[in-house]
Amino acid sequence: MLEIRGLRVGYGAIDVVHGIDLDVKEGECVALIGANGAGKSSTLKAICGLIWAKSGTIRFNGKDITNQSGHSIVRAGITMCPEGRQVFPQMNVLKNLRMGAYARRDSEQAQDIEEMMDMFPILRQRATQAAGTLSGGEMEMLAIGRALMARPKLCIFDEPSLGLAPKIVAEVGEIIGRIKKMGKTILLVEQNSLMALRLADRAYLFDAGEIVLEGTGEELQSNPEVAKAYLGH
Repeated sequence: MLEIRGLRVGYGAIDVVHGIDLDVKEGECVALIGANGAGKSSTLKAICGLIWAKSGTIRFNGKDITNQSGHSIVRAGITMCPEGRQVFPQMNVLKNLRMGAYARRDSEQAQDIEEMMDMFPILRQRATQAAGTLSGGEMEMLAIGRALMARPKLCIFDEPSLGLAPKIVAEVGEIIGRIKKMGKTILLVEQNSLMALRLADRAYLFDAGEIVLEGTGEELQSNPEVAKAYLGH
C-alpha cells in the first residue's frame, strides 16, 4: 500500500532522514521506533505532505504522492492523528468530529459520528463541550475519532501516548488494537516501544535518520540490543 524509496527529508541545510526505504502492506500495523530526533515524525510529515522531501519517492496504492499537498493526500486515503492531539480547542467535540469528514462528499457522515460515539462513549457525554476543556486522554480519543471520520485507507498515529497517564496509555494501546482488528492499515510512531512492538506486525528501528533494523514486532522485542536500549531490560 505504501512504498517509500530513498527518502531524504531535512530542514534547511540539515538533513534528518537520510535516504530510507520503508513499506506498509494493506492490513498491516507497522511501527517506527527509535530515540527522539531519529527522524520518525519527519518521515510521517513527509508522507502527509506537511514537509517536502528533498529526494526519493513516496507511493501510495501505486500512485506517486511525493510532495503533494496535504489535502490531496487526505483525499487519497491517508489520515494522521498528530502528536499532541491538536484538536480545535474552541469547537465542541461534535464539530471536531465533523472536521474529520471535511473532505468527504457522501451522505453517511452522521452514521459514522454515531459509530465514533459508540466506540468512545465519553465523546457522546462531551459532545457539546469545547474540545480544549477535555482531559488529555479524552483529547486523544477525540483526535483518533476525528482521524477515523475521514474513512482512511492508511491511518497514521504520531506519538498517541505522549504525555498521558499510564492507565490512559494502556487504553490508547487497546484502542489502536481494536482499530487494527477492524482491518485498518496502520503506521505507528510511539515512544512506548514495548506497546508499539506488541501491536506491530512489522517494525523499523530508526537511528540518526537511518533505518538500522527491521523485522516483525516479535523479532525486535527479542533482539537484545533493542531490549536494552528501548524496552528497559
